[in-house]
Order: sequence, then structure tokens, then C-alpha cells
Amino acid sequence: METVIKVEKLSKKYRIGERLPYKTIREEIINFFKRKKKKNDQFIWALKDVSFEIKKGEVIGIIGPNGAGKTTLLKILSRITEPTDGYAEVYGRVGSLLEVGIGFHPELTGRENIYLNGAMLGMKKKEIDKKFDEIVEFAEMEKFLDTPVKYYSSGMYVRLAFSVAAHFEPDILLVDEVLAVGDISFQKKCLGKMDSITKEGRTVLFVSHNMSAIRALCEKVIWLEKGKIEKIGRSDEITREYEEKFIQKYGISPVRIRNDQEIKYKKFYFKKVEIYDENGNLKTGFKFDEKIILHIELEGEIEEKYHIVFRIYDKNNIMIFSGASAELHNKNFDPKIKKIKIEFGPTNLTIGSYRIELILRKGKIQFATGERIEIDIWENAINFEITDCKPFETNWQLQNPRDGIFVIKNKFYNN
Repeated sequence: METVIKVEKLSKKYRIGERLPYKTIREEIINFFKRKKKKNDQFIWALKDVSFEIKKGEVIGIIGPNGAGKTTLLKILSRITEPTDGYAEVYGRVGSLLEVGIGFHPELTGRENIYLNGAMLGMKKKEIDKKFDEIVEFAEMEKFLDTPVKYYSSGMYVRLAFSVAAHFEPDILLVDEVLAVGDISFQKKCLGKMDSITKEGRTVLFVSHNMSAIRALCEKVIWLEKGKIEKIGRSDEITREYEEKFIQKYGISPVRIRNDQEIKYKKFYFKKVEIYDENGNLKTGFKFDEKIILHIELEGEIEEKYHIVFRIYDKNNIMIFSGASAELHNKNFDPKIKKIKIEFGPTNLTIGSYRIELILRKGKIQFATGERIEIDIWENAINFEITDCKPFETNWQLQNPRDGIFVIKNKFYNN
């Protein structure tokens, strides 16, 4: 199969510390050697000796913690920045969606920026005209086309930028975590578009912290850690190992608070979750027959009622239960209410590790149409463990996956 991206010993170094003032060429020449010898100059390798090849039509996920070098890699592949060492060969037209606003001129309207981006990709006006209506329809931006983009919200930027990048038929599409800026329904729409692009034989590189999206979309994953490749392999195997390492590194805490990066650009969102037993003790380890209580705090503003869904997943990322305030209890919350308690159990789960996902939906659910508008998803809200599962007289401990997931009472008789 044809190679479309070849990266060989790619490295990128950045200087950190105080910002240097702008100087004339003459001053730069005079001070060049002096600055080179300064002891307080510090550097960081955003990427170090990264090598891989990507074939035509592959869908590659790029994962790793913040600061691993994911965005730097995409910037080099997009020719936004140059590597310090090594090289990257890219064959074909590249469409990229990186930071909010990149590739858009703030003084130009949405309409003008569509034509500007097309021209930068080497397209003729007739080619852009053919795609124009599709771009606008996908972005749902008809009303704002003739408004300068400097007045756009972050979400509007992303809608138009993704639509432009995806509809100009790139051979290679590079998408960063910037998709997290958009609302949940548009994120799903984007993932669907990327899926259709890959079926046309195009290549996609997708950076995300959403492991479910990576598993659903990508065949293979590149795991970056501190600027170096930790592993490359099948998406289901690598993402599972990545999540297990995250839990081992940070432990399972009964209190989780989202950082600013996770809630950036969100208007109404989950901020904090705590996990208790029915006696009011903060804990993460439970018996199979105990109740579990979640205390949830929300932040931001919303004008209409909302409802909440919680889902439980096992360590293989199989959803084993979904609870919903609206669908199961006809419960919608007033916008002023920002503290919620969820009680569930006994779980009857076997020994193992489990995680809880929280989903926030606005408006009352439309039971007739099943319409749901999701405004926040906290995929790894909190983890817990079942540490004791001895439901039968022999005190045999039931474990996941050896003995299944749930405890079902049973007896044996002489017949």
C-alpha cells in the first residue's frame, strides 16, 4: 500500500524562559554568540526521535497526556512549524483543523474565509463554488456567513473550520482535540464525516483524549509520551493499556475535579464528582451488595431544564448499565440546581475495576421523537472497584471476567 506520511527521527526543540525582545538584524548579529552562551537558557524537546509510516487510507489516532507532543507533531505535518532535527515527508493535499482560528483571517467574513482557504489549498474558484453550499449546510452557519469571523464564538469557528477542512477533499485530514470545543451533537456529526472520508480511501490523523471516539474511528494508535513514541498498535489494545496506566499512575480517587482544559469553552458542565457509601464515607472500594452514592456539582449557566445520564463500564470498556434521570424517572432539573445526588445499587457486580461516565443533556426529553441534546460528556468521571464478592455459602470470590460481570442468585437440587 502507498505510503502518504513518512516520519524519520523527527525532533522539535523549544526555548523556554523569559521572552527575548525584538531586535534589529544588526543587534542580532552582535549578540548572537553572547546569547548562545547564556547559562539561563533552557530548552525542552517537544518531540524526540519520532519515526513512523502511515499508508494511504489509514485512520490513525494519536493519544497521550498533555505536553506529550501531539499538537506539535500535527503542526510539523501541516508545515506550520519546522522540525529541529529529522524530517517528515507528506504526499498529497493536507486539510488540517488544529487550534481555534488557525487559517482564518479575523477581518474577513465567513464567506471570504471559505474562498481564502480553498485558494491556499490550490483550488480554483469553480472548484470552491461546487463545494460552497455543502460547506455552509454542514456547518449550519447560513445566518453568519457575511459576518467577520472575529465576532464568531469558538464553537462557530470550529463548525466552519472543520467543514472547510473536510469538504475540500483533502488526501490527508489532520484533526486536533479542538473538536472538543463544539457541542456534542456537532462532535458526533464531525466523527461521522471523518468516518465517511476514510471510506473514500483518504487518510486521517485524529488527536483526542476521548478514548471511545479513538476506538470507534481509528484502526491504529500512536501513543506519545514526553515527546517520544511509547507504543504503536491496534486501537483497542493501546487505548486499554493507556487507560490502565493512567489509573495506576494517579490511583483511584473518591473525588474528581475537572481541570480548566477539560471544560474550556463549555457553558454548562460537570465540575466535580465524589463517590460515597450509604454511611457517608468517601471511598472507592465496595462490596457487591453495597449501595453507591455520587455527589455531583455543575458550573456555568443554562436557560432551560436539563437531565443527567450515568453509565457504568467495565475494564474492557463494555457498558454494563445506563441510568437516566429523564427516561427512567421522568426527572428534569431546574437551571438553578447545580448539586445533584445519584444513588444506585446494590450493584451485584463481581470483583473488578469499573468507571462511570456522566452525560449532561439540555431540555426535556422528547419521548415521541427520542431527541436528545447533549451539552457535556465526562467520559472518565470517576472510577470505583468491587473488592468483595462472596454471595454464596462457600465464600468463593466471584471475579470479572472469570466468573462474569453480575451476581445472579442460584441453587442446585437433587431432581
